[in-house]
Amino acid sequence: MTPEAASATPSAAPAPAAASAAAASFAALLGKLDYLSPNDTESVRQAYRFADKAHLGQLRKNGDPYITHPIAVAAQCAEWKLDAQALMAALMHDAIEDCGVTKQELVEQFGPQVAELVDGLTKLEKLEFNTREQNQAESFRKMLLAMAKDVRVILIKLADRTHNMRTMGDMPRSKWQRISSETLDIYAPIAHRLGLNFTYRELQDLSFRFLHPWRYEVLSKALNRSRSRRRDLIAKVQAEVEGAFIKQKLPVRIMGREKTLYSVYHKMDSKNLSFSQVTDIYGFRIIVPELVDCYTALGVLHQLYKPVPGKFRDYVAIPKLNGYQSLHTTLIGPVGTNIEFQVRTHAMDVVAESGVAAHWLYKASEPNSPTSQSLGTQWLQSLLDIQQETHDSTEFWDHIKIDLFPDAVYVFTPKSKIMALPRGATVVDFAYAIHSDIGHRTVAARINGEQRPLRTELSNGDVVEVVTGEKAEPNPAWLSFVKTGRARSKIRHHLKTVAQEKSVDLGERMLGQALRSEGIADLPEEQGTHASTWDKLLRFTGNKTRAELLSDIGLGKRIASMVGKKLALLLTETGVKPDTVLISTERYAQSADERVSQGVITLDGSEGLSVQYAPCCKPIPGDRIVGYLGRGEGLVVHADDCAIARRLRSRDAERFLEVEWADEPTRAFDTTVVVTVANGKGVLARVAAAIAAAEADITHLDMGDEPAQTATDIHFSVAVRDRYHLAQVLRSLKRTPSVIKAQRFKHSKA
Repeated sequence: MTPEAASATPSAAPAPAAASAAAASFAALLGKLDYLSPNDTESVRQAYRFADKAHLGQLRKNGDPYITHPIAVAAQCAEWKLDAQALMAALMHDAIEDCGVTKQELVEQFGPQVAELVDGLTKLEKLEFNTREQNQAESFRKMLLAMAKDVRVILIKLADRTHNMRTMGDMPRSKWQRISSETLDIYAPIAHRLGLNFTYRELQDLSFRFLHPWRYEVLSKALNRSRSRRRDLIAKVQAEVEGAFIKQKLPVRIMGREKTLYSVYHKMDSKNLSFSQVTDIYGFRIIVPELVDCYTALGVLHQLYKPVPGKFRDYVAIPKLNGYQSLHTTLIGPVGTNIEFQVRTHAMDVVAESGVAAHWLYKASEPNSPTSQSLGTQWLQSLLDIQQETHDSTEFWDHIKIDLFPDAVYVFTPKSKIMALPRGATVVDFAYAIHSDIGHRTVAARINGEQRPLRTELSNGDVVEVVTGEKAEPNPAWLSFVKTGRARSKIRHHLKTVAQEKSVDLGERMLGQALRSEGIADLPEEQGTHASTWDKLLRFTGNKTRAELLSDIGLGKRIASMVGKKLALLLTETGVKPDTVLISTERYAQSADERVSQGVITLDGSEGLSVQYAPCCKPIPGDRIVGYLGRGEGLVVHADDCAIARRLRSRDAERFLEVEWADEPTRAFDTTVVVTVANGKGVLARVAAAIAAAEADITHLDMGDEPAQTATDIHFSVAVRDRYHLAQVLRSLKRTPSVIKAQRFKHSKA
């Protein structure tokens, strides 16, 4: 528990009242342990005695013996039917932090598993969530790792937080805001994702009560007045529903339910409604014997009252991520009141209220049942994947916030497997949800049999088929539209890894070129006789590894010529002699054509993120080009006649490198074509067909914002192989009816 929520102070108060004494006794817990064996119950009793002795003389803020808190936490865990080890850890969860007990003592008395649970909880006690995202992210990362090791740790922590929130009134008001916000932002969503719906609702209501006491009080009174006004209506609905099921001879258990204060407040706040406009405050839960009875009961209800269109949800056929199953339908009851009904079996009801904790309830009686599997592990594994690949804390926090607050959409693979994704998820999110390799190699997609863009948002019931390419790689543009933390972290991780590899390769070529200018033909090997030379060079540059140094050169963070001069000097000290012929060839060649081919960086389009082709002039194979080594952005390739490149050269000449096109580029390159057309029906289609006939792809189209005139300029971004291919495209366009003029367009031209 947090020290603020229940600090342990030496006893200086009068003896506790009889009620407090009863709450501090093991009898307060014993009545909830009937599901344990006698041996397990005795083990829990021993843990109680140990905790009682450890906390002797300590009081909570309200003057009760401190042991009342561990007992309350253990009682909540017993409600979830957690095993004896978890209950023992719950009773002793503050022993290490507040009482000076060591982990070794717990190992000796209660075994290593209980000791590990208590130790995991102790680490969570030290977490300090605050408004600084960096600290919040690091704290959540620690909590995630503890959860991954044993999910019982977070269950006990949630029980601890629930009791602290129940007794928050004893804390100074100055603490209410921070602790309640933390509970609402962190612990309530975790409870929801683990399927602990009762705890989730309670934590929300308690947080609301202490965050906004006045609003809570006003809304509470309004709800009480509404309850008294509608008591007759609710009784009438219940009687009619019971009568309908008796008539159908379907045994059911009917329970009334009411929206929590926080959910009513949240709906009013988010939709700007008054209290009187929130019509679905009341509802009923129908518990049926078998799964098939859920749909029978739904039919009975729909015959009794008319359903509200669009308000039916089938979470039985397609469960939520946390294992929740139920049929939801909203019906128009007497006097036009909307009433929500939830229909589920008893087993579904247990899972709905206890979530992941249902694992322990079913484990003994049905060890092979699907319910006995740990619900929520899919979500937990997703967070673990994100945390392993994301080293930046703030970035990690951005990812997991997405996964903590989902509004699921359910789609199908071509083999009819159901996939649950956050609302707004795209085809790329779907691909990464299947497997990271599929996500990385995604090139196209079909939704319900039709070709669709990768950024298409998915809808419930979509059948999604992903098309992959063997050599495809993630596109940085995907980061602008993916919704899931998993997809975002996988893309970023891959791009960083690839960028690192590409920049190292480019840096090696640039340093080799700089070294040849100093008369040394080849870079020395990192191992062997020149290992000490590399060590000295790394000390000079301040880099930790050779790869890091080469990456810095490739990204433009270090000038290759300066590093090359230092390396040549170090090699000279070891006896390596510069080749004067090579020096003169490299430094004093009259033109680029006379330089040895090794001195020029050759580009074929496969360089990845370490080489960018300038958007101002969009060079294509066949253009004369120059390379500018940007600061931290790698090599930027400009056309030789680009005005921006000329300005850069006048200011930063030492950052320009010799570059040339490879004989056979590996891909097409974008360039802009401006086509002047006479307006008329079907003109755009004919122009697009002419470009396609020349075997070029249109990657972007811009018609401007000006009103249509007699003649209009249309800017096409087209992917072409080289200048010869571009000439073919222009010829095809000029032969097209309605085209007045077609030419290549450059944003900046000398």
